[in-house]
Amino acid sequence: MIKMLLTYLQFPFVRYALIAGVLIALCSSLLGVTLVLKRYSYIGDGLSHVAFGAMAIATVLKMTDSRMIIILPITVLAAIWLLKQDNNVRINGDARIAMISVGALAFGYLLMNLFSASANVSSDVCTTLFGATSILTLTRGEVWLCVVLSVIVVAMFVLLYNRLFALTFDENFARATGIATDRYGLLIAVITAVIIVLGMNLVGSLLVSALVIFPAISAMQVYKSFREVTIASAVIAVLSAIAGMIVAILKGTPVGSTIVVADVAVFVIMSIIQRLKRK
Repeated sequence: MIKMLLTYLQFPFVRYALIAGVLIALCSSLLGVTLVLKRYSYIGDGLSHVAFGAMAIATVLKMTDSRMIIILPITVLAAIWLLKQDNNVRINGDARIAMISVGALAFGYLLMNLFSASANVSSDVCTTLFGATSILTLTRGEVWLCVVLSVIVVAMFVLLYNRLFALTFDENFARATGIATDRYGLLIAVITAVIIVLGMNLVGSLLVSALVIFPAISAMQVYKSFREVTIASAVIAVLSAIAGMIVAILKGTPVGSTIVVADVAVFVIMSIIQRLKRK
């Protein structure tokens, strides 16, 4: 098996997939802790459906090579609207997510059927939703884009760690200490949108929220402090992504589903460890 893996690693597309997959998983786990603690776990699902609708628009406009020009701005605007705290708005946060999630998904699927450029629309939609092999078809340019965006996300998280910590646990206290909560809330929305768009290449639209939720919740089963949970979440996400991609490459299973199953397995293990510690 090791010999087979080394043989596969000689192909550039396999190396590209591993690099991009690790970076995407790392960024998702870092932001996932903040989103889970602020009870915005489901936002990844809503934004991934928005990205799916934006991808359908790019496909209709025949902009598949430069689709990020359309997908990223639309997803960022949706993230800002979902995370915006406005007491005058009658639509609550969870209702916003549900509304934009189903609306964007239906809109995207309708566009892909009405303006289909392929004879097999169902296969194209399935690939987009579940990320069957998209991570294995990345070009060098897309990998470099992933690297640059990932470095920016990690750098922002490290440099703004204290502010994000205060904003996560007590937004009113953070505002009272002089932290521009609205500005940092906007930053979280933008980073979330970028991570969701990147994660679609790894696990698809329907499964991308798992990259945000599972590592954070798994780490919370054993660790208690914010710093410990963040570090453990990052380690879990990276190891699960590597294990999932290796199994998918060797056994021919869908990449996205295999990574998510690895995340679920780690969550079960961490839950068992928590129960043993209690006893």
